[in-house]
Amino acid sequence: MVAPVTSVGSPAADPKTKDETALSDVWGVIVLNDPVNLMSYVTMVLERVLRMSRSKAEEHMMEVHHKGRSLVWKGNREKAEGYVYQLQEWHLNAILERDEAD
Repeated sequence: MVAPVTSVGSPAADPKTKDETALSDVWGVIVLNDPVNLMSYVTMVLERVLRMSRSKAEEHMMEVHHKGRSLVWKGNREKAEGYVYQLQEWHLNAILERDEAD
């Protein structure tokens, strides 16, 4: 008689793996402060690349100025990578971070 096959260690049977996968789906685009770009330039880039209103872009720009960084967008990794690339093409200091909060 053959023993039944069990799924111990399979991703479906491991709730920890499922939670880690759900967390990995949310990524943040962070703009970091730099000593080069003018505040008006940063605002304009955020408006164009992320299609923000001027007031929202100014809020993020001021957060970057005062706190050194601002989470300007969060969502799936592929789109976040695209935004980071575009912001870097405009010479902003932008990075991608996994959002552990969601």
